[in-house]
Amino acid sequence: MKQIIAPQSIAKFKHPAIFLAGSIEMGKAIKWQEQVVRSLSDYDVTLFNPRRDHWDASWHETIHNRKFKEQVSWELAALEKSDYIILYFDPKSKSPISLLELGLFARSHKIFCCCPPKFWRQGNVEFVCKQFKIPFYTDLNKLLERVKKSLSK
Repeated sequence: MKQIIAPQSIAKFKHPAIFLAGSIEMGKAIKWQEQVVRSLSDYDVTLFNPRRDHWDASWHETIHNRKFKEQVSWELAALEKSDYIILYFDPKSKSPISLLELGLFARSHKIFCCCPPKFWRQGNVEFVCKQFKIPFYTDLNKLLERVKKSLSK
């Protein structure tokens, strides 16, 4: 397993590649990406992880901010290049960007979605997943079991 963390280059990577989309809200969301990395450590896969080691919450989230633009550009490029997208909604967060990513990639047939029952918009997420035949889970471990089966094929 190889992990590429934003903003490292994604020019060269090995397939299959999985983008770790979902809740990141610093101080609210759990670091669920670490669980995914541990779970898939024995698989020959590339993980695109947008959770930067050093994110400055004071950065203005505007297209004119170089660091912010770099992050969003990296995420969109990695989402496009990925073979799969693991999308996790943390119940302690609002995750507006994750909801946006669900909408952007719902038709891609690349998403595995985990949305626990206490997420504030769980019903909307579940409905979109059903509508677009996206594998839907309420438990991250169950989602990871499914991802591993897909990687073993």
